[in-house]
Amino acid sequence: MGAQQRLTDLWYREPDRASLLQPLAWLYGAVVRLRRAAYGSGLIVTERAGCPVVVIGNLTVGGTGKTPLTIWLARELVGRGLRVGILSRGYGRRERAPREVLVGSDWREVGDEPLLLARHSACPTFVAADRVAGARALTARGVQVILADDGLQHLRLGRACEIVVVDGARGFGNGRLLPAGPLREPLAALARADVVVTNGAATHGSLARPPPGPGPLTMSLVAGEAVRLDAAAAPRPLPAFRGQRVHAVAGIGNPQRFFAMLRAQGLELEEHPFPDHHPLSARELDFGDPRPVLMTEKDAVKCASFADARLWYVPVAAQLGAADAAVLLERVLRRIRDRNA
Repeated sequence: MGAQQRLTDLWYREPDRASLLQPLAWLYGAVVRLRRAAYGSGLIVTERAGCPVVVIGNLTVGGTGKTPLTIWLARELVGRGLRVGILSRGYGRRERAPREVLVGSDWREVGDEPLLLARHSACPTFVAADRVAGARALTARGVQVILADDGLQHLRLGRACEIVVVDGARGFGNGRLLPAGPLREPLAALARADVVVTNGAATHGSLARPPPGPGPLTMSLVAGEAVRLDAAAAPRPLPAFRGQRVHAVAGIGNPQRFFAMLRAQGLELEEHPFPDHHPLSARELDFGDPRPVLMTEKDAVKCASFADARLWYVPVAAQLGAADAAVLLERVLRRIRDRNA
């Protein structure tokens, strides 16, 4: 079992053992509060990008569905006539300077999630370790609003609007700060959010009572047809894989969400979870049999060079009910207008 899985078990399955790490969590919390106080007092300056920034982030470590929601929001804003740019850190990048992400970019140079953002949004997309520099590069391209995928805790970049995404199945875990729990900052931070979106039904115990901040909206991730990586066959609906055992591969923040989605389609799985952003190799996907391998689209961008007839990816899209979609867009557009006033 890897270190990431051990911590996940502590945070979500063995909360009592996590108390051993509580002294470190107190120290971490003190640093978080001092840092936020420094920005709040002006001791450290928050910098503006030149146009409104909407941050889509989370309070917990691991994936919550930010990227699909960012794509959804980008399309909605573009449909309302806005020129939208997307900003991301670009996990694992060594280069610090801003770099534009193109449809054909190498994932090793720009990151896996930014590549999906660029491909599915059709918006100018930049990655930058210095998010302020990246935001200003997008402003120079003439965008009217920037969607920052992650970066809720990157206080140096000023923002007009904050959207917090919560995993309904995992919630806030044991409610402790890192490393005793999955929280990057205290739950009180939710009170600052303009929008809270729960990904899936709020089944985790930590969500039994409404958290501070605005009442949560709900989204779901909807699976599309499976796409073969070598593009040598037409997409297949997931029910077409029933009646056989398939390999399911996920190198995302919460692999179980992907596996549960496949099982809900009636598929029989052999599960292969990997750490988030794991650089999959052909050897790791050789399971000694010819059975289909279904993976996330985020994993698929790293497997294009060794695609074969066994490998398929399952795209997902964020979906909101009409009422929740209207509320989310109204709040975001209002904050954008306020920032431009």
